[in-house]
Amino acid sequence: MTVVETVTTVESVRARLQEAGVKYAMASFVDMHGSIKTKFVPLSHLERMAGGSELFTGAALDGLPQAISDEELSARPDLDSAVQLPWRKDVAFFASDLYTKGEPFEAASRNILKRQLDAAAEMGFTFNLGIETEFFVLKDTPEGVTEVSDRDDLAKPCYTATAALDNLDWLTELVEAMTEMGWGVYSFDHEDAPGQFEIDFNYSDALTMADRAVFFRLMANEIVRKHGYFATFMPKPFADRSGSGAHFNMSLADIETGENLFETDDDPRGCGISELGYKFIAGVLKHAPALSAVIAPTVNSYKRLVRQGSMSGSTWAPVFVSYGNNNRTNMLRVPLQGGRVECRAADISCNPYLGAALILAAGLEGIREDLDPGTPHTENMYDYTEAQVAQLGIGLLPRSLGEAVDEFATDSLSRSVFGDAMYDAFIDYKRQEWNEYQAHVSEWETARYLKFF
Repeated sequence: MTVVETVTTVESVRARLQEAGVKYAMASFVDMHGSIKTKFVPLSHLERMAGGSELFTGAALDGLPQAISDEELSARPDLDSAVQLPWRKDVAFFASDLYTKGEPFEAASRNILKRQLDAAAEMGFTFNLGIETEFFVLKDTPEGVTEVSDRDDLAKPCYTATAALDNLDWLTELVEAMTEMGWGVYSFDHEDAPGQFEIDFNYSDALTMADRAVFFRLMANEIVRKHGYFATFMPKPFADRSGSGAHFNMSLADIETGENLFETDDDPRGCGISELGYKFIAGVLKHAPALSAVIAPTVNSYKRLVRQGSMSGSTWAPVFVSYGNNNRTNMLRVPLQGGRVECRAADISCNPYLGAALILAAGLEGIREDLDPGTPHTENMYDYTEAQVAQLGIGLLPRSLGEAVDEFATDSLSRSVFGDAMYDAFIDYKRQEWNEYQAHVSEWETARYLKFF
């Protein structure tokens, strides 16, 4: 459950946690991949932890660019983020900001997002974000990995009741944990592939949502593991099944009143979004190829961003740099209710701090430069041939991690958002990842070519 709602002093936080049965506190942050790293302290040492007592060597981690001779990184907890681990009640988690030499560490993911939130605030905006969590829950058997339920074998398993009921024990524990923490779960279901699920919960400010998204992956894995299974956040674990997205649902609100500035009753283009929202969309589309490297950050991500169908006949993932109304074949979709923009290219493996930072920066640029995204696409984009797409002037999202990283590297927005050190570290890591993949000889190649000639 959420232990701390209104924070005044470190002592008040410590007292509330102690009353809830907490013995240890986690000073936690994420690496480049959005994976949580931490140190534990006894709760009696919370004041020291809050002052930055817990030190980390960035050189030991991916995407925290430091030399081994540099001053360590100090994790300073955000006291408002304190949550008691639902599966381990004697431990409290704190999302933390990294510092070095007394200053915020430029390359820390949370700090990168906070800089863009400050830029939005200077323009009078709050950035609200919802992230849809799609993932697979599977089990290891002597015959290999399989679904939890032996009834989860339909060709079109989306929304199937029987397989969902067979998974309800771990689903109940996970959903109840999220509800107790105040996340506002409003829907969960069996998704489009065997073994795949989605849990949807209320949007929040973008920093809180990014904190929750990385914590969700940790929590889901720990709770599912208790039941003898494992959760995977690999974007496309099976070639013949749909992949796992992390659709970003975005809006800007007035920083003073909280009014949703994307909402309107007067939209001549018919999508149900304000002119401010259209400018935001235009900025995101302008930088979509570079964004792809961050919101679809793995080699495997681009097995999801394809046109051909899965078992159910559709990938449910975009390949076009386009937007439209309630139309799931565009990269950016304005859902039926209007008032927000959904980015469908993001997948569940992304670092939500970095993804939110870059997509917000792109949207703010669209507003500053008064950009126009053109006419919305209401048609099924998958029906177009490649020649028709080219004739219409519609761009395509990158088709591989290598192509996406090249786009990221040549887009000036990337460096301005990430800062020099993280920009270089991200490119270096992702190019090495791509090169290793290209050099790998797969089972498909061996089966096809070993005795082919």
